[in-house]
Amino acid sequence: MPTLLKGRPRKRHDVCWQVRRGKPAQLWLVIVDASASTRRNQALGQAKGVLATLFDQAYRQRARLALLTASGHAPQWQRHGLKASAALQPWLQALGAGGGTPLLPALEQARRWLIARHKAHPSEQVRCLVFTDGRLQQWEAVQPLPCSTVLVDMEITAVRLGRAQQLALQLNAEYQHIQAMNVIK
Repeated sequence: MPTLLKGRPRKRHDVCWQVRRGKPAQLWLVIVDASASTRRNQALGQAKGVLATLFDQAYRQRARLALLTASGHAPQWQRHGLKASAALQPWLQALGAGGGTPLLPALEQARRWLIARHKAHPSEQVRCLVFTDGRLQQWEAVQPLPCSTVLVDMEITAVRLGRAQQLALQLNAEYQHIQAMNVIK
């Protein structure tokens, strides 16, 4: 919004307008696979540590967060584009794993939500982080999300199936293994 400069103007040429330009708004969509298979070898525990760091970074960068968990029978929204805050810590501490893996419905729901969100906020910079071990019972082709995406592989078992890498390819997502992560970019 333009602002009036130089205090109280006395003549017409004393009126100056300057348009303030801030950083474009940021939205981070985080999709967490919290199915029973993520309990193995403390994979969800490691993911919680990474998520705590991520939430702190989002707070410092004044980014908005949208959180979607995939566990049980259906994906469930936790937040819809609200500012990152310390209020996320109790949710993160209470996050548990169990049930099935409705990750594919979660990805489709997120894709539709992102398309609608882009219509409402076209200048918003969006990135998505998907935390999963890739252990899905049913495997269907998925469409890429309409934003920059990073898939974080939480599979920490002795025998790795590598399905998270396949999912990253289908999503056109950057692939990172959770054990190799130091900082989220």
